[in-house]
Amino acid sequence: MSRKPSNDLVVFLKPFPNQVKEIALKIREFIWDFYPESNELIYDNYNALVIGFSLSDKAGDTFCSIAVYANYVNFGFNRGSEISDPEQLLLGDGSLYRRIKVDGLKDLKNKYVKQLILEAYLNALSRFKEDEQIIKGQIITKSISEKKRRP
Repeated sequence: MSRKPSNDLVVFLKPFPNQVKEIALKIREFIWDFYPESNELIYDNYNALVIGFSLSDKAGDTFCSIAVYANYVNFGFNRGSEISDPEQLLLGDGSLYRRIKVDGLKDLKNKYVKQLILEAYLNALSRFKEDEQIIKGQIITKSISEKKRRP
């Protein structure tokens, strides 16, 4: 079951164009529907608004994220280089992060992307330390940048 956006998230999304907001919120709902026990970590950053889905309250346990920019949205995997991508859908050449530029929810609602998300989730779960405090289903605003170079 998806969750209502926090007041912080509503405020952070307000300056973005409607189409960008709509895509970000639909992706958010899509992830909540599949991973209702994950935690939503919100970062109102300088360049982008980022919504991460994590096994805990730590960024290091994040398995996927939504990066909202002025004119587009990326859906990414913090350790995307560690998941298989035989169709080479994922973009990026950094040591870990990989992403998909999203034009609409149809870009994510296919079997292949769902498999990527599951693999990213299982990868995060395999690295999760059992002695870490487990919190589930929380929405947490982690940072708010005072200066912004985006809407």
